[in-house]
Amino acid sequence: MSAGLAPRDIQGNVLRGYRSNLRFVRHLMLEVTDRAAARQFLKVAAEGGSEAVPAITTDEPWTTPPPYCFNLAVTFPGLQALGTPAASLASFPLEFAQGMAGRAALLSDTGAGAPANWPAPFDQPERIHLVATVYAPDDVATLDAVEAQVAWAFTVLGARDGAGFPENRVHFGYVDSISQPRFRQHPKQPTIEPIDPLGTVLLGYPTRLEGLLFRVPEPAALGFNGTFNAFRILQQDVVGFEAYLDRAAAELLERLPGDKLCAILAPGDAKKILDVLFGPAERPQTPPRDDRFLALREIVAAQWCGRWRNGDPLASCPDVPDPTKSLTNFDYGASSTCPAGSHLRRVNPRGGAMVQRVANYTRRLVRRGMPYGPPYDPAKPDTIERGLLGNFIGANIAAQFEAIMCDWLNLGLQDPDITRSNDPLLGANQPETSWFDLRLKDGSKLRLRGFPRFVFARGGAYTFIPSMAALRYLAGLRD
Repeated sequence: MSAGLAPRDIQGNVLRGYRSNLRFVRHLMLEVTDRAAARQFLKVAAEGGSEAVPAITTDEPWTTPPPYCFNLAVTFPGLQALGTPAASLASFPLEFAQGMAGRAALLSDTGAGAPANWPAPFDQPERIHLVATVYAPDDVATLDAVEAQVAWAFTVLGARDGAGFPENRVHFGYVDSISQPRFRQHPKQPTIEPIDPLGTVLLGYPTRLEGLLFRVPEPAALGFNGTFNAFRILQQDVVGFEAYLDRAAAELLERLPGDKLCAILAPGDAKKILDVLFGPAERPQTPPRDDRFLALREIVAAQWCGRWRNGDPLASCPDVPDPTKSLTNFDYGASSTCPAGSHLRRVNPRGGAMVQRVANYTRRLVRRGMPYGPPYDPAKPDTIERGLLGNFIGANIAAQFEAIMCDWLNLGLQDPDITRSNDPLLGANQPETSWFDLRLKDGSKLRLRGFPRFVFARGGAYTFIPSMAALRYLAGLRD
C-alpha cells in the first residue's frame, strides 16, 4: 500500500506549503443538507472542476501559479452525512469521532476558551460537516467567487478570513512557520534535523516509531494517502501580552539593579538587540522608554519563544540576535542556551535529552496558519479580536497533536525542570500558578511568576483530509 508516492493523489498544502503570494485565506464551514448535491460536488471537484465547481489543488508541482488554491476536509459528522458505511466509520480513531469539542478538557480548552463559549457555527459542532479552504493572492473578490461556487452544493454555516503579514509575522510579533517537517531533501536548506518519514503525515506509510504504521481507515480507497487536521481558531491577547512584557522588564530592572543586571543584559547588548530587531533609527516609542527596558522586553519574549522575534534561535545566539546564524541548523545539548520551558523546545525537543526519550521527532506536525484581524498598533488601542487560523496536520491526532498539547505544552512532561508548568505563550496559564525560568548568562535561573493566559480557542474542528481517490470514493457512495 505504501509502495510509491503519487503527488496527484494527495491534496495540496500538506507535504508542501503554498507559496507566500497566496496571502489571503477563507475557511468555510459547510453542512451537507442535500446529499446528492454534495456528492456531485465532490466528484466534479476531484476530477478537475468545472465552471461551477472549483478544482481541488493537489501536491503536484505547478508549471504556472493557479489563480487560487482550493482544498476540502471532512469531519466525522460529515462522513456520516455523506453516507459512509458504519463499518468504515468504526475504523476511524476515537478522538476524531469525538471531535475537538469533545476533547476540550485534554486540550485545556477551558474558561473563556471552552466550547460553551465558542461562537457560531462552532457552538453546533455536529452540523459542521466539511471545512473548505480557499487561498488567493488578491483581495476577497476571489474568495467570494469560490464561496459562491461552493454554496450551491452545501449550506455555508460560517466563514473565517485571514491574511498574511509581511515576513510571516504573527500577532505577537514573531516570525512564524520557520521549522517544518521535511519529507524531501533540499540541498540548499542544510539542517541537522532528520528527514521525516511520510508516515508522519500520510496514512499508509512507515513512521519514525519502529514497526508502527498508524491504522488506515477502511476501505483503503478512503483512508490511504489521507491525513488528519486540527483546525483551530486561536484568539491572541496581544494587548495583554505586550503589557506583561512591560511588567516583566520593570520587574527585572528592580530585581537586578546595577551590576547584577549584567546577568541577563551585558553592557552594550541593549543597543545591539534593538538595532537588529528594529533598525538603528527605530525604537518602539509608545510610551518613550530607554534601551535597557526595551531590550529586556525582547529578552523575555525571546526566552519564552525560544527564538528572538525576528526568528533567530536562542540555541545559537542567546545574548543578541544574529541574522547570520541558521534558522534551523541547531540542536539542544546538555548546556543549551535555550530554556527548557520555551515554546520552541516544548513542541519540538529535536535531539535533546528528555524523559520520553523514544518520543524525539515522533510528534512532528505540519503547521499551516494565517493571522486574522489587523495588526495591533499600540498608538491606536482597540478591542478588535485578532489571532491565528491554525491547521495542525498529522497522521494521528492523539499521538501527535493531543500529545503535544497535553503532555508537552501544558504539563511539561518531557523535562523534570519544567514539569507542572505550562507553555508561557500558548499554555493554559493562570496568574496564581504560572511560572517560567529565565536563563541567565552564567547558567543560573530567575523565575518569573504571575502571568495570565494569552491564547484562547474560539472554535475549531478535527477533520480528515481525504486523498483524491477518497474524494471520488465518497462521491460514489450510494444510500
